[in-house]
Amino acid sequence: MLKPAWTGNASRLMSRLEGKVLVAQGGGPTAVINQSIVGVTLEARKFSQVSAVYGAIHGVRGILEEDFIDLTRETSNNLEQVAATSSSALMSTRDKPDEEYCARMFKVMQKHDIRYFFYVGGNDSSDTVRIVNEQAEAARYDFRAIHIPKTIDNDLAVNDHCPGFGSAARFVAQAFMGLNLDNRALPGVLIGVVMGRHAGFLTAASALARKYVDDGPHLVYVPERPFSIEKFLADVDRVYKEHGRCIVAVSEGIQDEKGESIAGKLAKEVERDAHGNIQLSGTGALGDLLGDEVKTKLKIKRVRSDTFGYLQRSFLGVVSNRDAREAREVGEIAVQYAMWDNVDGSVVIRRPVLNYSASYDLVPIREVAAKTRHMPDDFLAADGNHVTPAFLGYCRPLVGSDFPEPHRLRAPRVPKIRG
Repeated sequence: MLKPAWTGNASRLMSRLEGKVLVAQGGGPTAVINQSIVGVTLEARKFSQVSAVYGAIHGVRGILEEDFIDLTRETSNNLEQVAATSSSALMSTRDKPDEEYCARMFKVMQKHDIRYFFYVGGNDSSDTVRIVNEQAEAARYDFRAIHIPKTIDNDLAVNDHCPGFGSAARFVAQAFMGLNLDNRALPGVLIGVVMGRHAGFLTAASALARKYVDDGPHLVYVPERPFSIEKFLADVDRVYKEHGRCIVAVSEGIQDEKGESIAGKLAKEVERDAHGNIQLSGTGALGDLLGDEVKTKLKIKRVRSDTFGYLQRSFLGVVSNRDAREAREVGEIAVQYAMWDNVDGSVVIRRPVLNYSASYDLVPIREVAAKTRHMPDDFLAADGNHVTPAFLGYCRPLVGSDFPEPHRLRAPRVPKIRG
């Protein structure tokens, strides 16, 4: 069992911490993030020491601006409807708070008698929780801060997987099913670019689309393996000659052996985001550049590329039932740790059995904060252009129990009549 972050007053363990709950969402939206918010809200409203449950609009920026809504007064029926709706109901932010930013947030929370803070988000959000919690400890302010995992990239340390990933992976796999069916009907080369700057889990999920031996994606490239233009062209050429077509799944964050972004390497001009990173999502640049390489070097005429962009994050109706259930539970579990055990930390998901089962734990926030998890080596093929059965076994339960599969006509061909 984790101990409270500050133990200067031993009586804290014996008395209830009374005050308000504040919940917020940070980073990219997902198809199931609202399940976590509703899980926090409904669970927190069960505890008599909670005087109100507030939601911060636009994450940490909303805390600074005191832009709160009173979720204590929201109906359970509407909360359940919101839970089943994709994207961030409380809206989100890309603000990355530093110490000074968090200090101002903490003052606002003190002013409103916020005693429990739940922040649903990824790597940066977990670090925000760490900073705010340390400031509360320094101020001897009785306070519980818990990070609730969320990210479609599936790259949070310690976690077996993250809420949001299963639904996004389901979307990616089903999208590649459709692309494969289209490409089989009208053959050519199709390049699909999937989100993932540092981790390739989401791109790797495209491999779930394969049912028949000649199904695509035939090639899968992720940031964890160095990408070579020359080897890529050789791979495409080989597959195209074998099948008369080729489908490629590629992470937006692929890089060469020196760590240089392939998108930046091929582009004449590059866009950069607010943090100075090369703009990858939604530009379409990488797919077009790789497609041009195939057309120019391999002389294949029918080459197309699709960049999934934001589609994969919050696509309503493509939701993993298991992902939705676990997203709800991490919100509930976070409240239970804070209320019953009087501890801080980060909720993590573990997989205790080989087939599939999810269990939850709370770990010190420093084990998760600002860290990035990558795909294990045993998930990636040795030649660097596909995934292994180990990854398929890992990923398949996460996309839901009702995951669809394509079918082909099995009727025999009619013999040709000669003469």
